[in-house]
Amino acid sequence: MSILTVEHLSHGFGGREIFEDVSFRLLKGEKIGLVGANGEGKSTFMKIITRNLEPDSGKIIWSNKVKSGYLDQHTVLEKGKTIKDVLQDAYSELFDMEKTINDAYMKMCDCSEEETNALLDEIGELQDYMEHHDFYLIDSKIDEVGQALGLKDIGLERDVEELSGGQRTKVLLAKLLLEKPDILLLDEPTNYLDAEHISWLKNYLLNYENAFILISHDIPFLNDVVNVIYHVEAPKLTRYVGNYDEFKRVYEIEQKQLEAAYQRQVKEIEKLEDFVARNKARVATRGMANSRAKKLEKMERIELRAQKPKPEFNFLLGKTPSRVIVEVKDFVIGYEDAISAPMNLTLEKGMKIALTGANGLGKSTLLKSLMELIPSISGTLHHGEHVDFGYFEQETKNENLTCIDALWNHYPMWTQYEVRTALAKCGLTTDQIESKVMVLSGGEQAKLRLCILMNYPHNVLVLDEPTNHLDQDAKDELKRALKEYKGTLLLVCHEPDFYEGLVDEVWDMRKYSLKV
Repeated sequence: MSILTVEHLSHGFGGREIFEDVSFRLLKGEKIGLVGANGEGKSTFMKIITRNLEPDSGKIIWSNKVKSGYLDQHTVLEKGKTIKDVLQDAYSELFDMEKTINDAYMKMCDCSEEETNALLDEIGELQDYMEHHDFYLIDSKIDEVGQALGLKDIGLERDVEELSGGQRTKVLLAKLLLEKPDILLLDEPTNYLDAEHISWLKNYLLNYENAFILISHDIPFLNDVVNVIYHVEAPKLTRYVGNYDEFKRVYEIEQKQLEAAYQRQVKEIEKLEDFVARNKARVATRGMANSRAKKLEKMERIELRAQKPKPEFNFLLGKTPSRVIVEVKDFVIGYEDAISAPMNLTLEKGMKIALTGANGLGKSTLLKSLMELIPSISGTLHHGEHVDFGYFEQETKNENLTCIDALWNHYPMWTQYEVRTALAKCGLTTDQIESKVMVLSGGEQAKLRLCILMNYPHNVLVLDEPTNHLDQDAKDELKRALKEYKGTLLLVCHEPDFYEGLVDEVWDMRKYSLKV
C-alpha cells in the first residue's frame, strides 16, 4: 500500500533543474534513506512533499488520514516559550479534542436519544485516539523523551531563545517524537547529537512501527536504520533496496557499466561517421552511407553525468608559535554559575586533540574560554607567544548576502575572480556561489565558512563540530586536509570515524563537567 505517491515531479531553482519528471512511492513499513551530495535537492524534496514548497509541476498524493511529522532544522521557535511549553505544544491537537469532548457532553443536555448516541460514538473515537497518542500520560512522556535527548539536563524551564543550534534541534526532535505522527520525515536529525543520544534515536527508529524518510550523511546510522535508499542526483531520483552500503555497491557497478557502454557507443559512432564520410560521395556505396547516417540520427546517445566539483581544502599555516599554545591551571568555566570542576590542561604546539562528551557538558564553552572569547569563572589561563586562533563555530547567523559578498567581506583586496575560484575549490557551484547564504543548505554554508577560515594563515585551528551537514566527500577531504595541516588542532566531534587516525589525544569532557 502506497502512503505517499509523487508523480512526474519537476522543479527548478535559479535556472537549474533540480528534479525532472521524478516519481516516488513510500510504502507501508519502508524505512527510507534519502541520500546525495550537498546541494543536490534532498531538503527541497522534503519541503515539496510536506507542501512547504510548491513544485513547478507534478502531483503529491498522501493517503487519507495520514499525519506526517517533519523535522526541519530551520524551524523558528517562538520567543518567550520554555522548552516544556514547546514540548506540550506537541499535544495541542489532543487538547483541542478534549475541548470537543467537553462541548459534546454539554450538548447532550438538550439532545434526542439518536443525537446523544451519535455524540457518544464521536466521543469514543476521540478518546481512543487521545489514548493511543498518550494524552493521559503527557507529563511522563515529556519527562521520558526529555531525559532521553538530554533536555532535562538543559532545564525544561529554560527559554528557547537562549538555546544553541544543537539544543534547538533536540527540542524540535523531542516535540516531533511526542506528536507520534504516522510518518516521520527527518532532515539530518543526528546533527548536534552526541553518541548517547544518537544511540537512543537509532533504537527508537529500529522499533518504530510506521514508515519514515531520513536525510543523513551519518553512514553508520543510515546502515543501521534504513531498508530502502533513494539517491538524489539532480535531476533524477533513483530507488535502491537495502541499506547505504548495498546502495553504494550497486551504484558503483552501474556507473562502471554506464562508462563501458558509453565508450562502446563512442567507438561505434566514430566508425559509422568515418564510413559515411568516406562513402557518401560514391555512387556505388551512397546507399550504405545513407543507411548508416540514418542509424546515427536515430541512435539514443548515452550521456555521462558531468563530474560534480569535489571540495579541496587546504589550511594555510601561520608563523611558528611558542611551544605552549594554551595552559590553564585550576580553570573553571561557566556563565553565571560554574559548569566544570577545576581543570589543568596544556595544549602544546603541533598537538591534535579531539574534545568529546555528551552535548551540554560545556565543550563549546571550554573552546570559547580557552580563546578568551568569554571569561572564565576562576583559575589562570596563559597563551603562548604568536598564537593565532582560527575558529570554526558550530553555527553562525545566516547573512542576507551572496556567497561572493560574504567571502569578499573577509578578503576585500581580492578580485572577483579570486573570490569565485576560492569558493569553487570548496566544492560550490556557480549557482551556489551567486546565491544568498540564507538559502543554501547546511552543507553548502559549512563549505563557505571553511573557505573563509582556510584562506587566512592560522597556527591553531579550533573547530566546533565542523562535520555537521557535510557530505561524505567533503568529510573525507576535510580529514585529509587536517591530517596534512602542520599546526595545532582542537576539534569538537561526535564522529569517531572522523577523528580516529587524525588526532593524537582525546579529551573527554565527562572528566571535568559538573553536568555529568
